[in-house]
Order: sequence, then structure tokens, then C-alpha cells
Amino acid sequence: MDYLRELEGKRVHDPFNKKMERSIMVAGPVIVGAGPSGLATAACLKEKGVSSLILERADCIASMWQHKTYDRLRLHLPKQFCQLPRMPFPENYPTYPNKHQFLEYLQAYANRFGLEPVFNKTVVNAEYDHRYKFWRVKTVGIKQEETEYVCQWLIVATGENAEEVVPRLEGMDDFDGIVIHSSSYRSGEIFRDKSVLVVGCGNSGMEVCLDLCNYNARPSLVVRDTVHILPREIIGRSTFGLSTCLLKWFPVRLVDLFLLVISWFVLGDTSRFGLRRPRLGPLQFKHLSGKTPVLDVGTIAKIKSGDIKVFPGIEKLTQHGVKFTDGRVKNFDAIILATGYKSNVPSWLKGSDMFSEKDGFPRKAFPNGWKGASGLYAVGFSRRGLLGVSMDARKIAEDMMFNFIAFSPAPSPHS
Repeated sequence: MDYLRELEGKRVHDPFNKKMERSIMVAGPVIVGAGPSGLATAACLKEKGVSSLILERADCIASMWQHKTYDRLRLHLPKQFCQLPRMPFPENYPTYPNKHQFLEYLQAYANRFGLEPVFNKTVVNAEYDHRYKFWRVKTVGIKQEETEYVCQWLIVATGENAEEVVPRLEGMDDFDGIVIHSSSYRSGEIFRDKSVLVVGCGNSGMEVCLDLCNYNARPSLVVRDTVHILPREIIGRSTFGLSTCLLKWFPVRLVDLFLLVISWFVLGDTSRFGLRRPRLGPLQFKHLSGKTPVLDVGTIAKIKSGDIKVFPGIEKLTQHGVKFTDGRVKNFDAIILATGYKSNVPSWLKGSDMFSEKDGFPRKAFPNGWKGASGLYAVGFSRRGLLGVSMDARKIAEDMMFNFIAFSPAPSPHS
């Protein structure tokens, strides 16, 4: 508390700091982000008797799921691999819950554990004060009011998908059609009978193409790099679940070989349609690059039938369409950038070397990226989806329980 009194005294005499409304001392950790990562961590902490404060820049929990996902979205993995700690999905939910069911689950999760995030608080700066041994977390509200939260522990839960990646394509300003990021795509309704180019062949790009087909649009897909595409299920079992089981008995190389052979039987030779596979198997490739294999839910069949055309990289946009790197030129009414997301941690977390400035991920690889120095933690950056979130949340709660009990306030700066 002496720390806060000294700060307040400085502000009274600082004519350049009139915007700062108040500083709030938080007894437990501050969690930045009220998505699945933040909720799971707060729930695990609460189970251990540790209270926390969740700060969220949006006006709701799981804002990305609420505002930046397409209508047909379902969980790509079976629900047992996606449930958060201490609360399974309802038994009547399907194997792959849809977007609305997942949001209902998250709200029920927050209600069950009494989680009440502070909404409309954008963290603009978080830095460790080495003198007083506290984190200073500065936020801006919807009316530009500034608040500083002072805490002993800081948990970064903003995740891998905090900001859209929007590439700057040559000629973009000359294109007469619509250009949107996939975060703004809801359904193919407004694209009926239109020629649409989808840039990006991850799970989102593939599903957007499939959705466009269902609305009688004419989609094309840009596939610039190599990509592993696997059937979502093999012999009635989840491909992910089956590979997880096989890894308990066989080395990664053999499991990769099994997945590739099965994929060839189910999907055929995808390279014939412009979908070249990396040299490494899907599991090895994910481990080294972080790129998750695409789980096919019907898009490959549409590519084989010709309903979805495949093109290589883009050279430039023209007034009415696109010139591709293989020399082909085609007109399009709209372009959807399924180019993914990125971490935004380097833009607001200062003075810490836990996160890489290059990609905003912890420098330490899984499973060691969840803990940093000076009471700093990370959850949701393991590149292992919701299963990784649960693993991180449990580790943080176990570690912090002992630190929370042992914590004693820092000595007064006047002592």
C-alpha cells in the first residue's frame, strides 16, 4: 500500500499524468484475456483458493468466438479433447459441438466458477517494477479512461489469435471488388452466384470454401505452401484421438507413416489437385513449424469435382481480379483473406524476455513455455488448442498456489 500512496503522490504533482484515474492493488494474479485460456486458468486458481482478476478488452467472454467466427464453425476435435478443466461438455452435445454450443458451454463454465471479468479494459502496457517487485498493468477503457492495476503475478491469456494477419497484396487498392478477412465472414449468403477467391488453405480457408459452395458461390482457393490434409475421422474414430493413442506405443515417424497411408486411401493423392504435402509427416511437421494439419470435412470432394478451383500464389491484384504466379489471370467479385491470426503480446508486455518479439510466443518450447520470471505466466500459446490450454491452466494453478501462500507484501520503500 505504501507503493500506491507514493504513486498517487507523484500523480498529484505531475501535470502530464491527469488522465490516470486510479491505481488498484490486486491481491491475486491479474489475467489478461477472458477467452477459454483466461477462464480455464481463473477456474483452476479458484479451485486452489486463489482469487484472480480477469481483464478483457471486449464486452464479453470469448470475444473471438462471439464476433469473429463463421456460422458453420464446429470444434475440429471431439469434445473430450476440448473441454476445460473441472467441467465436461453436456452429454447431449454432439461429438463436434458447433459454435453456439461452445459459447453456451463457456458461459456455463464462467457461471459455475463465479468468474466475472472486467470488460472493456484494453491492456496497453504491462511492466515489472523491479524496485517494488510488482507488475504494473495499465489499461484504457471505452471512454479512454486509464486505470493501473498493481499485482504480484501476471498471467498472459490473450492467446495465439489476438490480431488478424492481413497481408498487403500488390494492387489491392486497384481491386474493385470486396476484400475482407475471414474474421468478418459469417456465411456465403451475400456471395451467392459470385466468384470468390479464398486466400489461405488452413482449416478456416477450407471450410469457408465449402460454405461458399453450399450457397452456390464459385469459390477458388489459393494454396501457396505445402499443407497436410487429413480426414477428420478414420474408421469412425477421430484422427486426432487415434494418433494420440498410437503415440503411446509407436514413435512419431511410424504414426506419421500410418496417417499418410490412411489419408492416401481416403482422400487420394492431393498433389494432383495442387495440394502438395511437406516432406515431413504431419506430426513431425507440426512439431517443427507449429502448423496444424487441416482436417477435411468435405472440401477435398468439392476440389475433386471441380466446384472449388485451386490456384498457386498471387502475383498481384488487378481491377477485376487476380494474376497468379503461374501466369493465369482470373476475375473475381470478392476476396476473402483466410490468412490467420497472430499474438499481440509484444505490443503491450514490456521489459520481459519470456516472449519472442518476432512471433509473440514464449521463447521456451512446449511443455516449458507456461512459466517466466518475476511471477509471469502464459496460457494458450502451446499450439495445441484447447487441450494445451487445460494443461497450462492446471500447471499455473499448482505452481501459483504455493507462491500465493508464501507471498508476503514487499517491504515499504521507506523502510
